Amino acid sequence: MKWKDLSKKRKTYILAAGTIAAVMLWAFISAGIITRNFNRSQVNGQQDKQEALIHGIILTETKDDHKYWEIYGETGSYTSDNSIAMLDSCVGNFYDKNNEVSMSFESTKGTYNANKKQIILYQNTHIVIKDGTSLEADRVVWSGSEAPIKAKGNIRITRNDEFFATANEVEISPNYDDFKIIGKAVSKIYKSKEK
Repeated sequence: MKWKDLSKKRKTYILAAGTIAAVMLWAFISAGIITRNFNRSQVNGQQDKQEALIHGIILTETKDDHKYWEIYGETGSYTSDNSIAMLDSCVGNFYDKNNEVSMSFESTKGTYNANKKQIILYQNTHIVIKDGTSLEADRVVWSGSEAPIKAKGNIRITRNDEFFATANEVEISPNYDDFKIIGKAVSKIYKSKEK
């Protein structure tokens, strides 16, 4: 039978069936292209991996109405396979036992490791402690409220125009009231109104 010999009704059915078949073929091919990476992840044993890219992320640790710390990143990402949040352009605070800010910080980059309960700040890190001490470092590691904070690399410390120091490494006590300079260091103490 030739196309011109078919009735309008039959031509409509054939065109509709052809259109449906073409749409289904297109959907099947598109789904294969979109999900090809999902299949590779499952073959590699990463089927339970969850990943999120976030704009404006806030992380905080609170227990029994006591806030230990909070950190905000302009952008960030989180993957469940290693439980690490990566943050860009971070700012944040650490709190004392009275829920008052005891130390504030800003850094170009930071990470939070949920398994280790550890915050690492790196690249252009600046810290200000409540007593007026200011610290700049390449890398700062906070490993819990009972452990000292460790800072490394190109450290500069100032306190209210009374004290200035440079060092390779510094440890800040858990209550933020004392610090220990480690390694090669230069320090200067000024009398009031004199530099």
